[in-house]
Amino acid sequence: MSIFIDCDTRLLVQGITGRDGSFHARQMIEYGTQVVGGVTPGKGGQKFDGKVPIFNTVEQAVRETGVNSTVIYVPPMFAADAMMEAADAGIPFIVCITEGVPVLDMTKVYPFVREKGARLLGPNCPGLISPGMSKVGIIPGGICKPGPIGLVSRSGTLTYEVVFQMTRADMGQTTCVGIGGDPINGTNFIDCLAAFEADPQTKAVVMIGEIGGTDEQEAAVFVKKNMTKPVVGFIAGQTAPPGRRMGHAGAIISGSAGTAAEKMEAFEANGIGVAKRPIDVVELLRNR
Repeated sequence: MSIFIDCDTRLLVQGITGRDGSFHARQMIEYGTQVVGGVTPGKGGQKFDGKVPIFNTVEQAVRETGVNSTVIYVPPMFAADAMMEAADAGIPFIVCITEGVPVLDMTKVYPFVREKGARLLGPNCPGLISPGMSKVGIIPGGICKPGPIGLVSRSGTLTYEVVFQMTRADMGQTTCVGIGGDPINGTNFIDCLAAFEADPQTKAVVMIGEIGGTDEQEAAVFVKKNMTKPVVGFIAGQTAPPGRRMGHAGAIISGSAGTAAEKMEAFEANGIGVAKRPIDVVELLRNR
C-alpha cells in the first residue's frame, strides 16, 4: 500500500503548458501516473502533447475528468490563487511545487484549504512518489523501488540521496514524501508519520529533518507516544552557524532553538535512531 497517492490517483496539472509544468507532466505520465487534465487559463480546449485535455479553470477540469489530486507548477505570484482554486473546486489532495510563495500568502491559503477539507502538500516541496504506482511532483522515479519503508523529508535533495542509498541496498519504499521547508506548509512530519503508522504495508519510517524551528522535536515526541514502527532519522545542517539562514526560509537557528544538536538529542531521547551521514540510514534500518 501507500499514503496519499496510489494507482487510483487521477491527477490534474495546474500550469501544464509552462516550462516546469510541461517537463514534469511528461515525466509523471512516463512513470505511469494517470494525468487526466491540465489547467492553463486561455488555453482551454487544447490538448497537451495531443492527449491530455487542457481547461481554463480547475472547476471545469474537476467536472469533466473526475480528478482527485492536483499538482501546481505556477509562478509564486499566482500560487496562492491556484491552491485556493483547487480547494474551492473540491479536490481533496493538493501538491504545490512552487518555490518562493510569500509567507503572508500562506497565512491565507492554509486556513482556507483546511476549511474546505483538503490536504495540501507544500509549497516549495518536491512532491511525493509511491513507487510502482504513482508519482506527483519532481522526485526522480528511477531512484525508487517498491518496498516496506516510508520516508518523509523537509529536504528535497537529501530525499533523493537517501532514497538512492536505500534502493541500492534493496530497501524499497511504500511512499516518499517531501513536505518542504517553508515556515508555513500544509502537511507536516506528524501528519505523515500518522499516515505511515496506519499503513499496514509500511514496516519502518525514515524521517529527514533540517535545522530551524521545532517540527522535528515535536515529531520525535509523537513517535515515542504513538508509533509502533521503528523510525530512523537524519538532520541536515549539522555544521551550520547559528543565526545564519541556510537554504530554506524555515532553516534559521535562533539561539539554541532549532540547532542540529538539539534535534538529534530529541530524536535519541524519543527512540529514533540518528544517522550521522545520509548513507548511515541504511545501516540503522538494518539494525531495527
